[in-house]
Amino acid sequence: MEILKGKYRHFKGKEYRVLGVATHSETGVPMVVYQALYGDHALWVRPAEMWFQAVEYHGREIPRFTYLGEEEKG
Repeated sequence: MEILKGKYRHFKGKEYRVLGVATHSETGVPMVVYQALYGDHALWVRPAEMWFQAVEYHGREIPRFTYLGEEEKG
């Protein structure tokens, strides 16, 4: 499944912006580069394989991140 640039909501409720997918220099593993849309707007990376994995939360299995769409330019 393709990881699109744009806004996503983490299963715990906070929103992030995917900036792109990078390749880990030592392992070749694709990594999602994303930025928090709250607080200090920190940058994060996560293995792409984990991006759409389901997680158990409050007894339900749900996606780790949900795509919200492209961000409006402004």
